Amino acid sequence: MMDAQENGNGGVKKYRRIDLDKMELEDEDEEELSAVSHPLQGNVNTNNKCSSCVMAYAIFASLNSVLLGYDVGVMSGAILFIRDDLKLTEVQEEVFVGILSIISLFGSLAGGKTSDAIGRKWTMGLASLVFQSGAAITALATSFTLLMTGRLLSGIGIGFGIMIAPIYIAEIAPSTARGTLTSLPEIFINLGILLGYISNYALSGLPSNINWRIMLAVGILPSVFIGFALFVIPESPRWLVMQNRIDEARMVLLKTNENGSEVDDRLAEIRKAATFANEGKAVWRDMLVNPTPGVRKMLVTGCGIQIFQQITGIDATVYYSPRIFENAGIKDNTDILAATVAVGFTKTIFILIAIFLIDRVGRKPLLYVSTIGMTFCLLCLGLTLWTSGEGTIGIVLAVLFVCGNVAFFSIGIGPVCWVVSSEIFPLKLRAQASAMGAVGSRVSSGLVAMSFLSVTRAITVGGTFLVFAAISAVSVAFVHKCVPETKGKSLEQIEMLFFKNDRTEGEVGLGDVEHLIDRQ
Repeated sequence: MMDAQENGNGGVKKYRRIDLDKMELEDEDEEELSAVSHPLQGNVNTNNKCSSCVMAYAIFASLNSVLLGYDVGVMSGAILFIRDDLKLTEVQEEVFVGILSIISLFGSLAGGKTSDAIGRKWTMGLASLVFQSGAAITALATSFTLLMTGRLLSGIGIGFGIMIAPIYIAEIAPSTARGTLTSLPEIFINLGILLGYISNYALSGLPSNINWRIMLAVGILPSVFIGFALFVIPESPRWLVMQNRIDEARMVLLKTNENGSEVDDRLAEIRKAATFANEGKAVWRDMLVNPTPGVRKMLVTGCGIQIFQQITGIDATVYYSPRIFENAGIKDNTDILAATVAVGFTKTIFILIAIFLIDRVGRKPLLYVSTIGMTFCLLCLGLTLWTSGEGTIGIVLAVLFVCGNVAFFSIGIGPVCWVVSSEIFPLKLRAQASAMGAVGSRVSSGLVAMSFLSVTRAITVGGTFLVFAAISAVSVAFVHKCVPETKGKSLEQIEMLFFKNDRTEGEVGLGDVEHLIDRQ
């Protein structure tokens, strides 16, 4: 199927793709066999199933995502009381809410290099420590300056956390459950949002100079659990091999693979891939200065889906849902926060549904349902806020369409975005490329959150959501054109999808190919 050839520039072996039709036929045969032996995708057969310890490792690795979710959820309500207690202006409010996403990009950028230097596991620990420090400063702040200091630290910690968790999980998960396990961070983000909403509602009755401080301080608790998790989860076997800690990598593979006879084969593949990755140090040059056509397509897909996830307005919907409901006609703060709890429950329920579907239905069908459904709900929400006034019908429709928007988001582009981004890049590029995608996500989120109030003042809340609806319609076309279906394919087969339509023959490093083969 492939011929190994020498690269005259350095002796690094390359594979040249010459028979893609044959590979596609083999893919179909594998899928037919998988349909027989795996009637429920995501659950694994007796020869290759996701062990309970792999699930536990993935859950522990996802705890950092609770921090981001809780911050998003709690801030939507806490800002109402912070604004009154510390006398914030509207501009200060926008900056305080939105700056976390912008600052988190620095954590994401540093996270790629940091995770290669100190390991995936301890990068997660560093993320937790930095966030914990920021949350404590914010909860104790007595001025806007101290608020921003804590917010900056929290943003850096979140940037580390959201970048490293999908990478770690993808590197320890078996291919048959990779989609389910890699989407766990998105589940925990939604769980954190729900907990934030509940915290807002439960503590809203306290004095306004105290309640928001307790709301923010509660966010420190997940960091404590992450500290305990570091003594439970192992390091990524791929990182251990890159550090030449072969015996430790073998022990991890023995824990995470049900079929012990495959461990030596997988270890050999990882060692060859790590050798190639260590030989090529100019990662950023390979991605940005002189990328191959296939790498360029990967970057468009990975970064594009991250950006569309945010510029369709999901963070604005979550952060400013109290403002949306207030605009629709709800005036009492307690009633507003109760409506946000309904949004949080909706978001969490549908992300759980997505987990059961992502390895059975596939990534792309869920993305179609998600982006089309979001477009419809955003359009209807915009029209409702634009035309209905503040009557009961307008309130009911506004709550319904906000819940519908977050439901469609959570069943598709929310979790699938992180799954696709962690699947498509080879080992050599994975950490830095994932960091680039996370940067695109955080910058987009920050720009939306920091401009939402100003834009709504200029074109109204309803007009703003009509703009989001138009962007969401563009995301449907992006999914159709740029995102391939990766369900049931090994990482090598996924990579081939980005080369098979090239007019010239694509090439990929031998080490990457051998790493990317997941034995079924």
